[in-house]
Amino acid sequence: MEVPWLLVAHGLVTALVVVSFLCGQWPIFEGTFVQSINHFLTFGAYHYLLRFVQVVCGNGARDLVLGVEQYCCDRPNPILQVFYVAIIGVTYFIFVQTSFKYIPGYYVSGWHRYLSIVAVAVGAILFVLTSFSDPGTVTAENVSQYVSAYPYDNIIFVEKECSTCKIPRPARAKHCRICDKCVARFDHHCGWMNNCIGEKNTRYFVAFLVWHFLLCVYGTVVLCFILAGEIKERKVIYILTGYQCLLRTCCLVQHEQPNKSAIKLNHSHMRIEFSCWRVKLS
Repeated sequence: MEVPWLLVAHGLVTALVVVSFLCGQWPIFEGTFVQSINHFLTFGAYHYLLRFVQVVCGNGARDLVLGVEQYCCDRPNPILQVFYVAIIGVTYFIFVQTSFKYIPGYYVSGWHRYLSIVAVAVGAILFVLTSFSDPGTVTAENVSQYVSAYPYDNIIFVEKECSTCKIPRPARAKHCRICDKCVARFDHHCGWMNNCIGEKNTRYFVAFLVWHFLLCVYGTVVLCFILAGEIKERKVIYILTGYQCLLRTCCLVQHEQPNKSAIKLNHSHMRIEFSCWRVKLS
């Protein structure tokens, strides 16, 4: 009986990474391995990498890694965008190679083959919209419109001029040092999108995050149903139950005959009848 161990490992690792990354800082996981995995994924892995590079290759190599980080994250370039596409492509390829041969299955219908393509395509569309849409660039031509849309409250936001663009800075706007432009309702600069997140593309960015969360949940659920179907079709539970009953019977025989030094069981001719259940394996 072939057990799809790669499929089992893929599903468990996916579920653990998603839960740890998204929920690792919740109070319920405080002091648990889930919190430790969250810290490792968000901070520890990069810190240990820098320490490893410094110990093995010296300070020069460590500075090189920091320089690559600065180039990828603090300058406008498509490296992280290409990396994201590679992650999605490799992950979907692994899913196809390990899971499609079990679709359709006992609990999973064949249309999941096509639904998975649609799910990945929607994520890619949201990625393109977030990356290449205007975040809400403030220019000398439209600054008056943004000032009217976002008035100053003279408490948190006061009237001031952007020292770089030399135009009035609307409330909630900020000059992005990476893109070198003022963005209305600025949230942050996303290296994965190679774009700022602002007034006009926040909806795409939030939809991108929510969709990828649902995509991870969908993939995990489908893998669990595939695994459950394989266990059902291969009668793994029945085999384990029969083996457990066999062990219990052997222990009972040994307990009832304590004076015998050894008990030899001929498994090829041994027949055990159970009154509670009968298993018939094809």
